[in-house]
Amino acid sequence: MKTVSQYKTVSVLIIIAALLTISFTAYSAENMTSPPAVPVKGMVTMVDLGAKKCIPCKMMAPILEKLEKAYSGKAAIIFIDVWEHKEAGQKFGIRGIPTQIFFDADGKEITRHTGFMPEEAIVEQLSKMGVKL
Repeated sequence: MKTVSQYKTVSVLIIIAALLTISFTAYSAENMTSPPAVPVKGMVTMVDLGAKKCIPCKMMAPILEKLEKAYSGKAAIIFIDVWEHKEAGQKFGIRGIPTQIFFDADGKEITRHTGFMPEEAIVEQLSKMGVKL
C-alpha cells in the first residue's frame, strides 16, 4: 500500500515533467520562426542585427519602431535578434551588436555601423540613399 508521501512525490514529478514539456515546446516554437528576408527586394533596407537583451540594442528599439512607422512604404526598417537567429549573424558576418546594415533597392550593401546608432544618423544615411520622410 502506497503512503501519502509517495503519492505527493509522484504528483510533484508529474508536474515537473509537464512544466518541462511546456517550456521545451515554447522554446522550440519560438526558435522555429524565421527572421525576415533581408534585404527587401526593390526597397532601401536598414537591418539592425542585435539582441532583445543587449543594453544598446534595447536603447535602439524605440528608435527603430518610430522609424519603421515613419518610413512605411518608403524603406524597410528591420530588427533581427541574432541570439535567437544565429544564422543571421553568420550570414551577415556580425562581430558585435548592434550592427546596422544599409542596403540599396537593388540589395547591394552600402554601409554598416556597429554600436548604438542615433536616430539622426539613421535618418541622415537613409537620406543619402535617396529616401526622404
